[in-house]
Amino acid sequence: MQRKPSGSLRRGWTTGACATAATRAAYTALLTGDFPDPVRIDLPGGRRPAFALARQSLAADRATAGVIKDAGDDPDVTHCALVLASVRRGEPGSGVVFRAGPGVGTVTLPGLPLAVGEPAINPAPRRMIQQAVAEVAAEHGEAGDLEVEIAIPEGEELARRTLNDRLGIVGGLSVLGTSGVVVPYSCAAWIASIHQGIDVARAAGLVHLAAATGKTSEAAVAELYGLPAMALLDMGDFAGGVLKYLRAHSVARLSIAGGFAKIGKLGQGHLDLHSGRSSVDFTWLADRLAELGGDGELLAAARAANTAQQVLELARAAGLPLADMVADRARVAAAEVVGEAVAVEVLIFDRQGELVGRSGA
Repeated sequence: MQRKPSGSLRRGWTTGACATAATRAAYTALLTGDFPDPVRIDLPGGRRPAFALARQSLAADRATAGVIKDAGDDPDVTHCALVLASVRRGEPGSGVVFRAGPGVGTVTLPGLPLAVGEPAINPAPRRMIQQAVAEVAAEHGEAGDLEVEIAIPEGEELARRTLNDRLGIVGGLSVLGTSGVVVPYSCAAWIASIHQGIDVARAAGLVHLAAATGKTSEAAVAELYGLPAMALLDMGDFAGGVLKYLRAHSVARLSIAGGFAKIGKLGQGHLDLHSGRSSVDFTWLADRLAELGGDGELLAAARAANTAQQVLELARAAGLPLADMVADRARVAAAEVVGEAVAVEVLIFDRQGELVGRSGA
């Protein structure tokens, strides 16, 4: 996750909101011959934003409208992407039928809130689109039977920068957003992707998952156990997001992998490992060295250290297994959150991906 800049940040709109606006404009044009521009939609929280159209085309049986996504100040991979909705009348009684156009993925694995084979248009955006269709239909005396195809022309390329492949979403992006609003640098989207990863892994019958704080530790734990990509959780700083969800949606075994500093924070009892919300306690590390028999000079050096890595190097030079002890404390802290149903181990890797400390399993 990129570091959040200081100051007031501008909110934006989700792909689901953009798809809803494009659908409303296209359906209105299909029925009237005119595209509303800008087009207003109702969001779940009561907002009524207006969206300018970036594209519009009308044929006898089909209308297409496009909206450029504005994610505000959030570093969203879909910022400035074109979201298209193409609509045509459906069979009587069919309701709203969703299709995946170019750049929108298709669900291929169970565990997500969508059936296998369905377009990766999440439930909340579907409800928003269905509501917009119903409103337009009521205004013009129509039944609202409509085929809606959502496309994001750059979506397949952009999806390579997301976790969609691990979730079994192929061919493009997911259309997301529960509120329609993008909150810059929100933790909610990351934690939601962790929960989806757990759901998909459980549905696939996996019993051993690995949650890593970064790419180096993720690659190292995957190689250590030969784990498939589906078993890997991009935990980042959100240890609590993994552990609390696994308490209610358990697997047999969880490996937590990370660097010494991040795992040290977990060992101290922190569930949010971000540098802005928790910090390494050098006195705590010195106390662990004392338990291992470190002398006064070593303990003083640990308390005066500038980085956790410096403390680890001091411990290694003294022949003391500090990384193992820190891993053990982190395992105990994690086990208290996740409960007895999950066997937890903790692995500490250095910057080269070498295993330097472990506890459990």
